[in-house]
Amino acid sequence: MCGIAGLWSPTRYSAETESQAAKMADTLYHRGPDGRGFHFDPDNGLAMIHTRLSIIGLNAGDQPIYGREEDGTGNLVLTANGEFYDYKRLRGLLRTDGYEFNTKSDSEIALKLYDKHGLDFIDQLRGEFAFTIFDKEKQQLILVRDRFGIRPLFYHLGDNGFFWGSEMKAMLAHPDVSREVCPKAQLHQMMQVMVPGMTLFKDIKALKPGHMLIVTRKGDDFEVEERRYWDAEFPLDGQHDELPDEEHIENVRAALVESITFRLEADVPVACYLSGGIDSCSIIGMAAAIQQSPVKAFTISFDDDRYDEAHIATEMAEKAGADQDILTLKAEDLYGKNFEDAVYYSERTFYNTLGVAKMLMSKHVRNVGYKVVITGEGSDELFGGYAQFKADLFLHDPEYAATPAAEDMRKRNAIFSGSVLAETQISHPAFEEVMGFTPSWIQPWMLTLERIKPLLSDEFKAKLGDYDPIAAIAYSLDKSMLDGRHVLDKAQYSWIKTMLEGQILNWGGDRVDMANSLESRPAFLDHHVAEMAMRIPPHVRVRDGIEKWVVREAMKHVLPEVLYKREKFAFMAPPAHTDKKKAAEIDKLIAKWLSSEKIAKHGIFDEDKLTTSIEEYRKSDDHAANTRKDIILNHAIALHAMEDLLGAA
Repeated sequence: MCGIAGLWSPTRYSAETESQAAKMADTLYHRGPDGRGFHFDPDNGLAMIHTRLSIIGLNAGDQPIYGREEDGTGNLVLTANGEFYDYKRLRGLLRTDGYEFNTKSDSEIALKLYDKHGLDFIDQLRGEFAFTIFDKEKQQLILVRDRFGIRPLFYHLGDNGFFWGSEMKAMLAHPDVSREVCPKAQLHQMMQVMVPGMTLFKDIKALKPGHMLIVTRKGDDFEVEERRYWDAEFPLDGQHDELPDEEHIENVRAALVESITFRLEADVPVACYLSGGIDSCSIIGMAAAIQQSPVKAFTISFDDDRYDEAHIATEMAEKAGADQDILTLKAEDLYGKNFEDAVYYSERTFYNTLGVAKMLMSKHVRNVGYKVVITGEGSDELFGGYAQFKADLFLHDPEYAATPAAEDMRKRNAIFSGSVLAETQISHPAFEEVMGFTPSWIQPWMLTLERIKPLLSDEFKAKLGDYDPIAAIAYSLDKSMLDGRHVLDKAQYSWIKTMLEGQILNWGGDRVDMANSLESRPAFLDHHVAEMAMRIPPHVRVRDGIEKWVVREAMKHVLPEVLYKREKFAFMAPPAHTDKKKAAEIDKLIAKWLSSEKIAKHGIFDEDKLTTSIEEYRKSDDHAANTRKDIILNHAIALHAMEDLLGAA
């Protein structure tokens, strides 16, 4: 795991370029404290930057990695962030093709595979990664991001060259990269859901998951091509793999065992995150069987029994014989400077302080002495685990709508009203056009948007004009990947393309883990697992109201009975309004980041209306309404903080 960055500016390379590159590297120290390397090519105006967190090939994995003249790859340079699994087999095959290797690093296989297969080389790679290859002969720079967007990668094309980085702050360290914010993005940050590829900054884009960017020099200019190489392609309705239940169950077991086995491989000890959900518990159970020594398991505990899952996690740890370490977090831990740090490292807003909690957990894990953890993200996305997915299933599929499970589901979801589920059903014409219905996962954010609009200043509204953020999100989806698909597949696909990368894998994953130089490996998001999961029929993924049924059955003998029978619970930190101490802590952040001075500086909010809204929130005892206000306040505080901490113009 590492940080990468760089610039390509044939007309502006100067004596200052190397010192500017060093400043860019400084911003990524947390992603690679074990070393850093540079490739400087004044003739081509190129600087490539790498900061290293040593996981595999501890003593021989420094980057950049260079090709060899002996095997015809002397014109290639690579910088990579992430892990390539099954690399030993691939390296062996490549060696028989005549390729020579300079390191024992897994990353070097990408360079050789590119030489052998051209741009189709990505089909051979398995893992979570973001990397760049410079082809001197072709005068091309290739940027690649993994299939689900587990590892971040951003870029900027301007008059002064092409820039890239694992985090935006690396590019912003260079004076030629604009810091101008995008009003549309500010609005999206306030309502949680981003348009894929959008960032806070007008001239900085995120490379989309499953995409590569081919940058070709044309004289003193660049030609940029974005190419999708993979997508979460669900089969047409009625064309899923209709197999006996036991065969689906065995396929899930086999795929997950293989994925976890790959992710246990490292030249440093590997631990696991353990919550009270079946995903992380399944991973612990299988890792304990695969690994010879006891698994180290790290669990977050909250000081509110309604949101705390530590007791269930403990049952799992005992069953698996894992060495459990529980980190208990209080109100004062989730706000203040910790909140600000989570914003800085995530480079985006978050609706719940779970991101802060996970950042504190990663700090604890690193302090204990671990660099790598396996996590359970992705199971809900692939196997229909979220309450929002079940809601759509029961609302829009007649086979499910009339079952007793539908009413039971509505009663059990009451605690999530105002957060992950909307208080009332609403729709939007753009989603109706693209998907045939408005998915339940977007509806809470539509309601959030409606509550935000009255708080905006007239000046900010003027900048937005008639911009419709919900329509922008809907039309960002590839309709050809939705047409003819089952309701559940549509819901899962739309979430994968938006919330998975923009939220779960951001402030719930890489960005808060790497804030403390910790590599997280989500085993369910192996594309072999994903492609198998997407072909499982909806009624096998969700059966009789039981989400992730096939995973539960596959892991039946691994899980404690209480967990096997337990309904999915959205893992989140207790909202501020649920506790006086938390309310007091968020009040401190309000005073700092939503002051008259800050409101005037950023120009997003109408001070009087925002102040009135905050006062109403403090007096209200309506759980759903207050949960929505918690979200708005978290976003507003984080947006002001992010702009200031990143030096936005």
